[in-house]
Amino acid sequence: MSWRLPVADLVLTDEDTDAVLSELRPQGAIMGPRTLEFESAMAARCGAAHAIAVASGTAALHVACAAAGLGPGDEVIVPALTFLATANAPRYVGASVLLCDVRSPAEPVLDPDAVLRAIGPRTRAVMPVHWWGYAAPMVELQEICDAHGLLMIEDCAQGIGARCAGIDRQMGTVGRAGCLSFFSKKQLAVGEGGMVLTDDNALAARARALRGDGPASSDGTEPPWDADGRGAGLDYRFDDVRAALGLSRLRRLEADIAHRRAAVRAYRERLAGVDGVTVPWTDADVELSSHFAFAVVFQTTELRETVREELAAAGIQTTRYPVLHALTEYAPYAAWGSLPHAEAVADRHLVLPLSSHIAPADVDLVCELVRHVVGVSYGGGSRRFARSETRATPAGEDRAVRAGG
Repeated sequence: MSWRLPVADLVLTDEDTDAVLSELRPQGAIMGPRTLEFESAMAARCGAAHAIAVASGTAALHVACAAAGLGPGDEVIVPALTFLATANAPRYVGASVLLCDVRSPAEPVLDPDAVLRAIGPRTRAVMPVHWWGYAAPMVELQEICDAHGLLMIEDCAQGIGARCAGIDRQMGTVGRAGCLSFFSKKQLAVGEGGMVLTDDNALAARARALRGDGPASSDGTEPPWDADGRGAGLDYRFDDVRAALGLSRLRRLEADIAHRRAAVRAYRERLAGVDGVTVPWTDADVELSSHFAFAVVFQTTELRETVREELAAAGIQTTRYPVLHALTEYAPYAAWGSLPHAEAVADRHLVLPLSSHIAPADVDLVCELVRHVVGVSYGGGSRRFARSETRATPAGEDRAVRAGG
C-alpha cells in the first residue's frame, strides 16, 4: 500500500548507508566489535551500567524476564493498553500476567492505584510501559514495588529518551531492567533489534548468556563453538551491520526527538479545543516525552472511525491499538468493562502521522482534515474533503498496524 502520508516513516541518510556498507564484508554480518561499540554507546547515552543488544524488542522483554528469574507460579502486572509483546514475554518463561487499567484517556499509562489493588500473593513483578513515548508514573510505581518487594521491568520499546518528572534518569534505567526496541517505526530505528538495559551485574551476565547459546566472556563475546556450557541460550543475537546503523543514527537521536516534539506541539496547538477531541497529556509532559507517536482520543468510536476513513481517503495513514483483552488470546484475562479507561482509549483513539522528518505542512494538512470532519459531524453539512488518488482499504491498513509495536 502506497500512502501520501504514512503514519510513521524512516529516512536513511548517506551516512547511514555508508555505515552499513562498511560492515558488509567477510565476517561483518555477525555479532562482533561493532555490536560491543553500540552497546557501550547506548549504555553511556542512557545512563546504564550494561546494555545487551538482542534480536528485537520482544526478545529484550523475554531475555529480561528470564534473566530476572521470573517463572512458573509468578504473576506479572502489565497495562491492558500495550503491544502484545509486553504480555507475551512473561508467558514465555512460564509466568502469568494480570492486565491492569490505565489512569485515564488523558494519561493512558499504567495506573498506580490500580496496580496497588491488583497485587496478590503471587505477584512478583510490575511491567510499566512508556506508551507512545510518554513515561509511566515511575515515582509512584517504584514506591509500590519497593514497598511490596516486587521487580520492575520497564517496557521502553516506545520510550527511548523519555524522562519522568521527579526522576533524574532516562526511562529504561529506573527498574531492575529496561527493554528498548529498534524496530523501523521507533525513534532509533535499525530495522529489527532490541536491547536490555540494567545496572544489575548478575542480571546482565544472565542476559548475555541467554542472548546467545550459553555463557558469554567478560567482554560480552561468546566462547568457541566446541566450548562446554553452550546450549542454554535463546539465540537472540544482534549483528554488526545493525550496530553500525544504530551508531550512525544515534548521533542524530536528540535532533530527531526535537523534530518530533516540535511537530507534536504543532498538532496540540491546532487541535486544542476542538469539540469531541481530547489531546492526551499536558504541555509539561510533552517536554519530557520522546514522542514515538501522536494520538488523539475522540468522544465516540463512530467519530474516530469517520475521521479515520476520511484521512485514509485522502491518502493519510493512521493506526490504533486494541486493548489486549479485546484480542482472542487475551479475552480470558479480563472481563469486558473491568478496565474502563484502557477500553475507552482503545475504542476511541487514533494515532496520526509522526516521524523524525515530518513537514509542518503535513501536520497542517492532517489537522485541517480532522477539524473539518469533526466540524461536519457536529455541525452538519458535506463530509467531502480533498482526496488523493490513493485510497487505503481497512484490511491493508490492519496488516501494516500489526507489523510491530
